[in-house]
Amino acid sequence: MTGQHPTARPEEARQLAKLARLYYEDGLRQAQIATQLDLSQATVSRLLKRALELQVVRITVNSPSGYYPELERGLREEYGLKEVMVVDHSTDPGRLLRNLGSSAAYYLETTIKSDEVIGVSSWSESLLSTANAMHPLRTPRGARVIQIEGGIGDPSSEAHASRMTRRLAEFCGTEAVMLQAPGVVGSAETKRALATDPYFQEVIAQWDDVTLALVGIGTPEPSRMLAQSGNAFSSAEGKHLAELGAVGDINLHFFDAVGQRIESTLDERVISMGLDQLRRVQRCVAVAGGERKWQAIRGAIRGGWIHVLVTDSLVARRLLDDST
Repeated sequence: MTGQHPTARPEEARQLAKLARLYYEDGLRQAQIATQLDLSQATVSRLLKRALELQVVRITVNSPSGYYPELERGLREEYGLKEVMVVDHSTDPGRLLRNLGSSAAYYLETTIKSDEVIGVSSWSESLLSTANAMHPLRTPRGARVIQIEGGIGDPSSEAHASRMTRRLAEFCGTEAVMLQAPGVVGSAETKRALATDPYFQEVIAQWDDVTLALVGIGTPEPSRMLAQSGNAFSSAEGKHLAELGAVGDINLHFFDAVGQRIESTLDERVISMGLDQLRRVQRCVAVAGGERKWQAIRGAIRGGWIHVLVTDSLVARRLLDDST
């Protein structure tokens, strides 16, 4: 509580202070205050609002360490994002991934809706960190978890890709729908042959049901995990993508600095949900950070491919500095 506003009459200020103390300090509900002071509940609500307007009450939020409300608000307003979570940056890649994963896991734990259909990308270290940070919760009946990017590759890396999807399904109390195919195949003919498989067709058909997509954001230079998996393009193909203006990818589909999708024959070898289909998903959550990815993250935002971003403070500042 604090002193009265110059425009508040002394009698009014005293009444407002009394109501405010009952509500904020004593913890009484508005209905209890109304009964005690012989007021209507509507009047109590109006007077509490007036106490804030006249600064009889001032509310201060003590932000915890590692919380960046100004950066989060700035990114939401500047880029039109639905939600943003900014975590501490670290030059230690492992710590940065843990920071990103913990924040993304909590967001998912608290926002998964009834009958949610969750699509999960495969080859992302930040998503693996998210899966590792999750805690099982009682999830509304009907939730489904579907792999939206081919997850077959080198056995050591494939185990990580499968863990992401299966762990999320376990967290949701459901079975994972796995896509038994690589993310990148050797030729367009191989992709067409896979497309004739009934199980493959069944999984692909479920992509239209996805309401929440959980994705990483990559760059033309593949991550260590992706490179080891065998699901990356060759160095010559990566160079070709860079010549086309590629700065980043989602699900191995590339876009340029302003977020425009880059079309090339390489798409004919990718087995994953495409960007146009991803755009139709109600909520696309991207988990990505680190200085080398900031241009890719900016492109994904500019293209409107994502709605929710979990990133670090260094990237957040670069994105805001770039917008001015």
